[in-house]
Amino acid sequence: MSNDLFSESLSIFKYKFNRESIRYIEDNLWVKNLWPLVYIISDDNLKEAYVGESTNAISRMMNHLSNSERNKLGNLHLITCDKFNKSAALDIESNLIKYISADGKFKLQNGNAGLALHNYYQKDEYFKIFSLIWYELKKEDITLQNLKEIDNSDLFKYSPYKSLTIDQYNSIKEIIDVLVSNRTHSIFVDGSAGTGKTILAIFLFKLLKTDYNNLFDTDDIDTIEEINFISLLKNKYPNPKVALVVPMTSLRKTLKMVFKNIKGLSASMVIGPSEVVKEKYDILLVDEAHRLRRRLNITNYKSFDDNNKFLGLDNNGTELDWILMQSKNQIFFYDAAQSIKPSDIQKEVFDNLLNKSTKIKLQSQLRVKGGNDYITYIDKLLQTSLSNSEIVFNSKNYEFVLFDSIKSLISKLKEKENEFGLCRLVAGFSWEWKSKDENIHDIEIDGMELTWNKENIEWINSSNAINEVGCIHTTQGYDLNYTGVIFGKEISYDPVIEQIIIKPENYYDSKGKNGIKEPAVLMAYIINIYKTLMYRGIKGTYVYVCDDNLRVYFKKHISIFNNERPFRILPINEVKPYINSVPLYDISVAAGAFSELQQSSDFEWIELPEPYKAKEGYFVCKVVGESMNEFISNGSWCLFEKDTGGSREGKIVLVEHYNIQDSDFGSGFTVKSYHSEKEISQDSWSHKAIILKPLSYASNYEEIILNKDEISALKVLGIFVGVLK
Repeated sequence: MSNDLFSESLSIFKYKFNRESIRYIEDNLWVKNLWPLVYIISDDNLKEAYVGESTNAISRMMNHLSNSERNKLGNLHLITCDKFNKSAALDIESNLIKYISADGKFKLQNGNAGLALHNYYQKDEYFKIFSLIWYELKKEDITLQNLKEIDNSDLFKYSPYKSLTIDQYNSIKEIIDVLVSNRTHSIFVDGSAGTGKTILAIFLFKLLKTDYNNLFDTDDIDTIEEINFISLLKNKYPNPKVALVVPMTSLRKTLKMVFKNIKGLSASMVIGPSEVVKEKYDILLVDEAHRLRRRLNITNYKSFDDNNKFLGLDNNGTELDWILMQSKNQIFFYDAAQSIKPSDIQKEVFDNLLNKSTKIKLQSQLRVKGGNDYITYIDKLLQTSLSNSEIVFNSKNYEFVLFDSIKSLISKLKEKENEFGLCRLVAGFSWEWKSKDENIHDIEIDGMELTWNKENIEWINSSNAINEVGCIHTTQGYDLNYTGVIFGKEISYDPVIEQIIIKPENYYDSKGKNGIKEPAVLMAYIINIYKTLMYRGIKGTYVYVCDDNLRVYFKKHISIFNNERPFRILPINEVKPYINSVPLYDISVAAGAFSELQQSSDFEWIELPEPYKAKEGYFVCKVVGESMNEFISNGSWCLFEKDTGGSREGKIVLVEHYNIQDSDFGSGFTVKSYHSEKEISQDSWSHKAIILKPLSYASNYEEIILNKDEISALKVLGIFVGVLK
């Protein structure tokens, strides 16, 4: 019955999940020896699954077969390894739950209690084993997506199956204690951007809506404390009327999609503030509570007034009032520093409610790899309160750099997009929104023409997002891998008073400034916008500054991007094409880049180092990978000359072909040594095959052979001239 998929120590065994299979499972050596193992019970027809771990698999299987939900599932996979101990099995189980839930093939029957974060020796090594397990599960069609795809998905980022940090775990316990004791009716979970407020809200929601008997996924004795305090919650609220209120339209749509894919939850459980007036609730969880609105600079006054009238309020009623009136208990997930416009309810109103509420503080930074040090640094940078000992932020875990060239920033961001995905360019509201007509651009910086985001809802995940500029309204609440932040012309720096200042005439969000009479109030909103944008990036933040004075100030405190290029990029007004400069191409985004129809402003122009001189047809690009390392080192900047025909035999060439899948350059392009096989007749000759050979000290690179039918589609874009040094 066993099927050894990996090696002698790591195996997946497949069984039918029924009582008749128990005798076969009992014969499994790992089961006999009560070894820690992980298992998946699934059913392709029901599209449901359950993930667990145990040292007593037979006992656990008998329990599952007695469960009315579990016994409907038809297949069992046991995952075993001689390197598993109890902690490792718990961690593999936790990862399988998180990734299978977000993979999309199955809805999980698992509850989400008992998902505290497990830390132990060699944890990183066990994730490598998990990656192997996932590879084999995908190969067997048990899962659909690869891990990178899932990591970037909203289903993963907002999963209720995320392991809780100690900070979050203790917050859940405190929230449950308050809900059970009725000490107060309002709870505020306060935390800065990236502390996991939304994840905590979704985790708690799943906990509230899951039947008690399905909450716990392990027979581990360590869950006794959890069983006790969750029992108190379930006794008090066996089936509570509960909803998740999300003020922001885009994030609300995203979370509706997440809830739709979780067993026991539904899209209708995620609502906007206006929907609150329709029903009474036992508990309302309010995410991004700082974005709840009052009656100022809003889009639909009539609807707002109708809701107030329905609840017996005058026009001074707010969305916060609606929530307080329509629910017995409220849990607000709140960060005053992310209030960004006048329609947001004032901090003073929340402060009054806070004084009568239970306040829980989240401290751990879960999004930004730079940690709380980066968050604090950005706050001080924008408040001009950095001390002499805090001149420049440095972190081996986080890229935080300032760019002098917007083209270089965009190029670098697109490199990261190709590597990691979810990399976006965003900006302050310093340009009008004109681009409803596709032929009109909104933003022009140093000859670069850019447009605002075309999609208002879920722009982050839209197909053309990497080529557009997002605003605060389409990015707040979302995670990105890398963020490129453009500081616009509405924010500056006064070197005399050594303070950041604003220029209201350059701020174009009318609903963000109408009715504000005090510049200090508008400045607070603008600073909050930029802080919020600067907190989006998980791995790094790239900055470009339009205002000269602000750029000088930032250069004192942010590392300057050093591209280590052996050439100088020329300002567009100095460029004399092919006289003092040649174009710089980015192969990773090269679709159409070699067209003769392109204008000189479509790419950067560079001054060549000695001994090379600019010449018609020359261009430069970076060659990545090790397939040509006998002549070209990985990452070298190389000079090419456009192909003009003639013999290419033995030459190093840059080519494009639809059937090339180069792991270094991506689809379509490669740099290789050119060779041809010819068919020669009495009067003519033709290519029989084109062979593109790697010239590498590494043995794992193979020749690319294009047969006769494929040769016509081959484009030789350039002949290698030399490596720039």
